[in-house]
Amino acid sequence: MIDRIWSGRSPLWLLLWPLSLLYGAISCLIRLSYQRGWRKSWRAPCPVIVVGNLTAGGNGKTPVVIWLVQALQQRGLRVGVVSRGYGGKAERYPLLVTADTPTSQAGDEPVLIAQRTQVPVAVAPKRRMAVEGLLAAQDLDVIITDDGLQHYALQRDREIVVVDGVRRFGNGWWLPAGPMRERASRLQSVNAIVVNGGEAQAGEIAMTLRPGKAVNLVSGETANLEQLPEMVAMAGIGHPPRFFNTLKQQGVKPVAEIAFADHHAYSEEELQRLTQTHQCLLMTEKDAVKCRSFARDNWWYLPVDADLSGASLDALLDDLSQLPHTARDGRSR
Repeated sequence: MIDRIWSGRSPLWLLLWPLSLLYGAISCLIRLSYQRGWRKSWRAPCPVIVVGNLTAGGNGKTPVVIWLVQALQQRGLRVGVVSRGYGGKAERYPLLVTADTPTSQAGDEPVLIAQRTQVPVAVAPKRRMAVEGLLAAQDLDVIITDDGLQHYALQRDREIVVVDGVRRFGNGWWLPAGPMRERASRLQSVNAIVVNGGEAQAGEIAMTLRPGKAVNLVSGETANLEQLPEMVAMAGIGHPPRFFNTLKQQGVKPVAEIAFADHHAYSEEELQRLTQTHQCLLMTEKDAVKCRSFARDNWWYLPVDADLSGASLDALLDDLSQLPHTARDGRSR
């Protein structure tokens, strides 16, 4: 239903339109308050790159963060990642995250990023606290913030926005009548636009998600999708149909496709009921980090990697890799 409302296919968005105007007014006022200096923002002692969204829901932001971490590492930079840690609750903050940190404390995406990249990751409700925690523990050249485009209390050196190339901006309205956190005109002030799927427009960087081999949650064994037995597919991400479409593109037809809410907290009993003895359960890697402590032998996940291409990609990486040198030169003057 929410997809129909946000796409404009359902007239129910008109009922939510007054709330959208209120949301938009508050959003614009917050941004203006930082631009005019009415509210104070904080600049970190090292460059900060924001990877964020203009819309609610899954756009493929986390794979872009992982890709960017690896790309900057290949250029010799020491990279850290900060996040708000949505879905997790720790006893104290900032929380330094490793691949073994429970998702109940850190949230699923920070644990996934730590697991895939092995770089320092920190979470805190206020991103400044997370940045300070990282820099107290590590010498870093640059920090990437996973989400936080609208978190103007933290100054940033570059902004990258990830757009769903199929859904784009729906009906174009602010939440809750539409999917927008900020209007599409905000793209005019960002440094790069990465478009996940669909068709990239002029000046945008095209992105596709490339699936790897399925990985068993218990043994770590890998297998091609066609080698798996009859499967039930599940996804608890911002836009579950993307995962199911990926399987179809690989020629896989699950006997059932089960969608959960983004950041859903799974239980062993809940997932055990989804399959029969002769079936396997296939999930996203983001789901897998929440299920590893009680995983069963017939549970598998499918990792995906972001492939980015476009005429402006090399120029973007050149620019980002020079940020630490630019920052040091600025301080020396």
